Amino acid sequence: MESNFVDYVKILCRSGKGGRGSMHLRHVKYNPNGGPDGGDGGKGGSIILRGNHNYWTLLHLRYQRHIFAEHGGNGGKDKCHGTDGKDVYIDVPPGTVVYNAETGKFVCDVAYDGQEVMLLKGGRGGLGNFQFRTATNQAPRYAQPGEPMEEMTVILELKLLADVGLVGFPNAGKSTLVSALSNAKPKIANYPFTTMEPSLGIVGYRDNKSFVMADIPGIIEGAAEGKGLGLRFLRHIERNSLLLFMVPGDTDDIKREYEILLNELRQFNPEMLEKHRVLAVTKCDLLDEELIEMLKETLPQDLPVVFISAVTGFGLEELKDVLWKELNAESNKLQAITAEDRLVHRDKDMATFAAELEDEGELDDIEYIDDDEIEDVEDFEYIDEDEIEDVEAS
Repeated sequence: MESNFVDYVKILCRSGKGGRGSMHLRHVKYNPNGGPDGGDGGKGGSIILRGNHNYWTLLHLRYQRHIFAEHGGNGGKDKCHGTDGKDVYIDVPPGTVVYNAETGKFVCDVAYDGQEVMLLKGGRGGLGNFQFRTATNQAPRYAQPGEPMEEMTVILELKLLADVGLVGFPNAGKSTLVSALSNAKPKIANYPFTTMEPSLGIVGYRDNKSFVMADIPGIIEGAAEGKGLGLRFLRHIERNSLLLFMVPGDTDDIKREYEILLNELRQFNPEMLEKHRVLAVTKCDLLDEELIEMLKETLPQDLPVVFISAVTGFGLEELKDVLWKELNAESNKLQAITAEDRLVHRDKDMATFAAELEDEGELDDIEYIDDDEIEDVEDFEYIDEDEIEDVEAS
């Protein structure tokens, strides 16, 4: 069964080219020397990205492999202006990042609802010969061509926006926790990689307050190098305000597993270590109070630690209190503000880019479609504006 969660699409985008200006001399009865009256060409349509909170995946773009804007119309006689090509708006969920599919370079991102970002600008229309009339050249026989279109194959990549991101090995109890704290119903089973796609849950808190929790598939050692589900879902916790590390209480060395997870995030994106972190020791229904007290002495001291059991509900209220406190800490708010001001997206690592495309099923080349329009060739010469002075002087 094909998943409805799509966070990665590859599209060929092309803006419209500008219409050419008209070279026309007015000839009417009783006015044989009417002079130039060629109109300007119309502007080509642009490709514009627009944030829309009604979308939460890129599913609506999955099979839209080509997005082309309209070309501008050509100018006409009687100083008629060519029609402007219609702009094309691509609605995407907030958190969408755009990369050049050929070079891996970062292009732009859409961070909030209603934000509009120009992806490809339409070409300007050419000037008609009416615009070039002068006292010494009263019948110019040249006009401008329109500006060419812009074309780019882009990759749209969604990074979920959530308050709390869950980080843990497979079967650490992440999905169970999300289902216990919210109305989300992620798949839960007793085998690794039960969660194959991210899911969001809204966690209710006191006084009708709430925060959003994101569950991603489990991470294994070497995930940053492509092992397991690899890099595919690590990007979804890049924009979370807080990271909740989850390690089962029956693990031989809880601190070591936490450090392995931390190292994977460091290799993927070192800036993620600047986020506030909380450690939750899960499956504590398997532990007694004496063992819990012994474990507290071996755990990291540089972050809050909470012992929980999502099955029995043990420690869940304490966990929500800790998460809410960390989310609203002054240092976390200040970090969120400064991070938004200095948000820097890294270019794709070309060493792993091809493997990433293959993993997403986007390695096949997109078919490029040429314009079917055949323009009429007229018996006059189009000259760029910079060359006009030279022509007049000659």
